[in-house]
Amino acid sequence: MTPFFFVDVFAERPLTGNPLALVPDADGLTVDQMRDIAREFNQSETTFLLQPTRPGAAWRLRSFTPIGAEVDGAGHNALGAWLWLADQGLTGEGPSRTLMQEIGDDVLPVEVVRPHGEGVRVVMEQSSPVFGPSVEDSRRLAAALGLRPEELRTDAPAQAVSTGVSHLLVPLVDRPSVDGTAVDSRALAAILAEVGAEGCYVYTTAPGDPEADAYSRFFNPTVGIVEDPATGTAAGPLAALLARTRGIDAGLIIIEQGHKLGRPSRIQVEIDGDRVRISGSGIVTGRGELRLA
Repeated sequence: MTPFFFVDVFAERPLTGNPLALVPDADGLTVDQMRDIAREFNQSETTFLLQPTRPGAAWRLRSFTPIGAEVDGAGHNALGAWLWLADQGLTGEGPSRTLMQEIGDDVLPVEVVRPHGEGVRVVMEQSSPVFGPSVEDSRRLAAALGLRPEELRTDAPAQAVSTGVSHLLVPLVDRPSVDGTAVDSRALAAILAEVGAEGCYVYTTAPGDPEADAYSRFFNPTVGIVEDPATGTAAGPLAALLARTRGIDAGLIIIEQGHKLGRPSRIQVEIDGDRVRISGSGIVTGRGELRLA
């Protein structure tokens, strides 16, 4: 029997945030089995914990979507795995400890923080931001998002940005426009391919929650994710873009996501020059066993 767990990531109470299926001790599984298990769980991502293959790493993480696409970025897929490791007592004690994770081609630092009187928080380093091409045809993009052209901001481009995974960041005029987005998956996938992006993050910086910098939704037709309630690999690029736009060299960016799905999430991203660190809390909400034979 193969054990598995469910972790609600970017959540402060159960059944909020972004649910992650996690399979520890996965070295005995084949890649085909990992893909089959991810399809069985049908979460936006299922993460498998393995022994590292690169020096300095404590664990190797592999994550798959329901259609079997492997995801290499350090987002909720990785953060949830580290929250589980901390919950199991596998990250050591003390107020803070930094370990290394092997994910895709990268070995990146992860800080496990235990503030006094609070739950565990995980802080993950992402890659330095890379600012890619913009979408020039705003009418075509609006149609792919099920929006009117005037709902796209004209003073900021829709641009592909990466902090490990490239996503198209699309600024909209207000929260109703974000909530009203209705994606044509095939049309959006074609636009994403042209700018070298994997998913699409629509967002607004219009006033809403006074404690948040942006309100967002994420769609990824290229890997079979209809909508994701909390996306660390997109929040990192958005925070880097907002910091660059505002001329901020260092600071904390807070992004809201998941409200439309009924799973509100709050993602914190620390910016310090080209350094991008994403952080969040979470809760282990369930466990079970898989029968594979």
